[in-house]
Amino acid sequence: MKKLSIFCLVLVLLSCKEQVPQINSLDPRIGMMGELLTIRGEHFGNEKDESFVTIAGTPPTSSSYIEWRDDLIRIRVPEFGNSGLVRVHTGGKVSNALLFSNRATMPAPVSGPDAGTGPQIAAVSPQSGQIGSLITITGNGFGNSRERSGVYFSWDAEPAPSSPVEERSPGVVEVFEGEAGYELWSEREIRVRVPDGAVSGNLEIRTPRGNSRPVFFDVSLKPGTKTFRDKRSYTISYGVDIRVQNAAGPNTLYLWAPRPAASAAQRNTELLSRSREPFVENYRGTTLFQLANLSPNTTEGLSMSYKVEVYAQETTIRPQSIRQDSRSPMTALFTLPSALIPSGDERIKNLATAIIGKEQNPYLKARMIYEWLIKEGNIQNAALTGGAIEALEGKRADPYMAALLFCSLARSAGIPAIPVSGVLINRFRTASRHYWAEFWIDGFGWTPVDPALGAGSAPGGFNLREDQQSWYFGNLDNQRIAFSRDLTSLSQMDPRGRVAVRDRSYALQNLWEEAVGGLESYSSLWGDITITGVYVE
Repeated sequence: MKKLSIFCLVLVLLSCKEQVPQINSLDPRIGMMGELLTIRGEHFGNEKDESFVTIAGTPPTSSSYIEWRDDLIRIRVPEFGNSGLVRVHTGGKVSNALLFSNRATMPAPVSGPDAGTGPQIAAVSPQSGQIGSLITITGNGFGNSRERSGVYFSWDAEPAPSSPVEERSPGVVEVFEGEAGYELWSEREIRVRVPDGAVSGNLEIRTPRGNSRPVFFDVSLKPGTKTFRDKRSYTISYGVDIRVQNAAGPNTLYLWAPRPAASAAQRNTELLSRSREPFVENYRGTTLFQLANLSPNTTEGLSMSYKVEVYAQETTIRPQSIRQDSRSPMTALFTLPSALIPSGDERIKNLATAIIGKEQNPYLKARMIYEWLIKEGNIQNAALTGGAIEALEGKRADPYMAALLFCSLARSAGIPAIPVSGVLINRFRTASRHYWAEFWIDGFGWTPVDPALGAGSAPGGFNLREDQQSWYFGNLDNQRIAFSRDLTSLSQMDPRGRVAVRDRSYALQNLWEEAVGGLESYSSLWGDITITGVYVE
């Protein structure tokens, strides 16, 4: 009898546990005001009670609700407003958001004469597609080469609880060049891939001659949801001090200074100041500086300061909805072995096979690798030496080794994966070098994973979550700044130059310095990242 009572109590506690509402689909995604909107998902609750829906931040009247079930809501779209994000609010919890677009106010391609001299979009084909899918944009005025131009898709984040309840315009996310994003750019035709983080909404082309009028593009068939929230803005400073010992004749020192990396979760990097003008502003994610004709027994310095926005990222995936394409360019690019990621090594391949067995789903395979690392990787915060192979053979790893081992095992299993390097910011606003990873799911985009924090190996003063083991697979906090995603591969400026690299730094790049000509000897000291300000929205 006592066991039965305990069992009943457990059932009651489980039934009382609040679940976060989850929207899986809207039907229709594009419609007219006054039409019936069907919201499908889970954890809405069997009764409406005090729960409600918001469209573009505004709740409809009570008479608008037609049906409310735990997995389905039918509601009449009010005769007001415009396109906006749909959310379900229940029990004090807020669902993810999907975009409902008002057909009457959707932007349309320009027809007839146009007074502007900027790009003009005539058609987008197809008008709907998944993350990573290829689309063709036709029109005119695009320019014969891309140069400083780009294609931008809508992007959106969940507003802060303190934000006013009102309609907000989504932000934008640019197509990423390093992820096979641009396949063709010509005066009349552009072929691009839908970037990670894109949502249904406006698509536009931005060029130095002007921006196109936006057209609507529907990001469809996602096998899950990705939510960006809790924005933090950081101001940071860093630099390098150079002491020249021996120099004669013409000489040059090139410095590749990392910039905060761009991603769907890390955005709007703004240069605040720097001590000298660059030779090349943005060279593969770095700023290239040229110090010419240095004199012996002198010192030189370089300092810079940036502001960058970082969002926490949360994902939910329906594994059964994933359709991975082994022929996709992301698979071709990010499953290859490299010096940092020895995915072709027989020891790595054998271990990957042992971990995943006969599993074919890429998301489930990645989770199995992550869980193996947490259980068997012996991940510690203290710095060790070596990379993925040393972590495997020594049966212990630090954050750097754990990230590389995850990527090696994932690539060996056919899952596109990249290491990410940067800094963690603790509650004292001190930055520590840190490494994590991302893996790619077709139709969904990059999914974050942090094996070190998942194993509880955090630097002192860092606010680690209680549910870190489960949370750091697929989710990421906003207490970090990334400086490189994958190894940044740079080319020497002079084949006779003498290069210097920096292992295990806050950026993974193959070049940091190159001495050319009569610069015989010098020393360099790259400072750590200093957090000069934190702003929470």
